[in-house]
Amino acid sequence: MENMKSSRGKQILFYGTLTILGIYFLFSGLAKASGFLIPLVTAIILALLMMPLSRKMEKTFINRMASSLINTFIILLASIGFFAIVSMQVKTVVDDWPQIKETMQPKFERVKDFLFEHTPLEEQDLERSDKGTNVPFMGGDSNTGQKAASFLNKAFSFFGDYLLTFIYIFFLLNYRHRFKEFLLLLFPDSKRDEVKEVIEKSANVTRKYLVGKLILIGFLAVLYAIGLGISGVNNFILISLLAAVLSLLPYIGNIIGFGLAMIFGYLVSGETGVLIGIIITFTVAQFVESYILEPYIVGDQVDLHPLFVILSVIIGGMVWGVAGMVLSIPVLAIINVVFNHISPLKPFGFLLSQEQDKD
Repeated sequence: MENMKSSRGKQILFYGTLTILGIYFLFSGLAKASGFLIPLVTAIILALLMMPLSRKMEKTFINRMASSLINTFIILLASIGFFAIVSMQVKTVVDDWPQIKETMQPKFERVKDFLFEHTPLEEQDLERSDKGTNVPFMGGDSNTGQKAASFLNKAFSFFGDYLLTFIYIFFLLNYRHRFKEFLLLLFPDSKRDEVKEVIEKSANVTRKYLVGKLILIGFLAVLYAIGLGISGVNNFILISLLAAVLSLLPYIGNIIGFGLAMIFGYLVSGETGVLIGIIITFTVAQFVESYILEPYIVGDQVDLHPLFVILSVIIGGMVWGVAGMVLSIPVLAIINVVFNHISPLKPFGFLLSQEQDKD
């Protein structure tokens, strides 16, 4: 009896160790392959978003290749338009940066004095921190050429991945039936109907979530712009756009957006009226988002428990950075659909789903 218990304990330890190692190497591999996987996964999500429009075009006089090309250009133009608006607003911030630094300097000095007075921190600690920083305008005698080369390398890498994403979108839309048939051929004929249902549900849940989120971002951008503009926040258009887009990151994005508004609003102006306006704007916007826009526009399309939404965003950020945080929810939603349609994995689907807990 004791030998059986000992043997079972060893089995549990063995399989538990294998599971932990498997999870570690899985996420390590995902992180290593980020340069390949991020554009591909992004393209899959965006292709699913554009699929209904592509189908409608193909029912008219447009063939599949033309409709795929048109839909790819629609996404490309939309992304270029967004980057253009953000870059114009960033340029105004760069132009006003000397004045912003001058206005913020006394506030930083007061913060420093408070830290020196109420914490063990000393002035030498901050000086050492300033010398070691990687921020260009805060750094000391660092190698400017090396930083410029690193920046150019990152810029070329970003634009390469950016263009590659749209190439993927075109091919995914143009050859989507081939990919679907490939997935069906992986399973026996008796399972084909079930596999088709999983594919359709995965596409629908991703599409509905993205469309709802895009509408939500538009409403939030308008709300933020009105509130921050009335409050007298400089560059309120840029802050409103960034805060609205950051709503793609549940819970975390709202905090970051509020922080940006505080930095470029209250800290720059120093006026109490601006501070009150920012607080009121974000409070009203969060109330409208949580209780009006989110339930009626996005709804429960994703059907994910809030705990696992937060965990997926954190893990996505650890593995793929900001891109991982944005992609984590639609990817987890697809995984949840698969779990709920495979009998051995249904307990995991139940765990991830947003069902009411029973006493």
